[in-house]
Amino acid sequence: MKVLVAVKRVIDYAVKIRVKADKTGVEMNNVKMSMNPFCEIALEEALRFREAGKASEVVVVSMGGPQCVETLRTGLAMGADRAIHVSTEIPLYPLAVAKLLRAVAANEQPQILLLGKQAIDDDANQTGQMVAGLLKWPQATFASKVYFGDKNDVTVEREVDGGLETLRLQLPAVITTDLRLNEPRYATLPNIMKAKKKTISKLTPEELKVEIKPDFKILEVVDPPKRKGGVMVGSVDELVDKLKNEAHVI
Repeated sequence: MKVLVAVKRVIDYAVKIRVKADKTGVEMNNVKMSMNPFCEIALEEALRFREAGKASEVVVVSMGGPQCVETLRTGLAMGADRAIHVSTEIPLYPLAVAKLLRAVAANEQPQILLLGKQAIDDDANQTGQMVAGLLKWPQATFASKVYFGDKNDVTVEREVDGGLETLRLQLPAVITTDLRLNEPRYATLPNIMKAKKKTISKLTPEELKVEIKPDFKILEVVDPPKRKGGVMVGSVDELVDKLKNEAHVI
């Protein structure tokens, strides 16, 4: 069984985001980048499938400029067997990514397509659902546990507001991963060195016969408003009065 894992290059979670002076986006020059944490969880789960004998090959795919190769090398160092880079300088949004993933999946014919539930840069939480719709595959989002059945199916537990929901999917299927699914491994130095020698396949949207069109235009990016300082109150009655008449929350 082949597992295809989509990974995204994002600003590292520990970096403080700075908005550009012209408000066209966030500053990305000389900023530490890394693999999206939810994508790391998806890749870790795929590697565990292979170690358990459920998968025979794990393939990572990323889309964007040449810098994505670094993210793919990280995936190879973690243990992926192959990597695919869909090279484009055009800004990609969820629908375009979903169309490209559909084309890659058509070429690779995986039994499972794994994605992080969302990326920490845009928090869109749309790509997995969109690609499942385009492929007409069953989907399970926000997976907190995944295990295989005996009849070409997979069972997924997902966290919902009321507790846990359990789904059984016929393969092939799309699964998006939540934080509590696993804890990703660190790439070891020997594997990092081996990953540098591995070949990364390169494709373009044109080769995949996918036309990339901008879905929308970002007009402005601004910092969130600064929080006002707290106010000390002298009594419960004064607190209730402020919550009711100033904050209007009760």
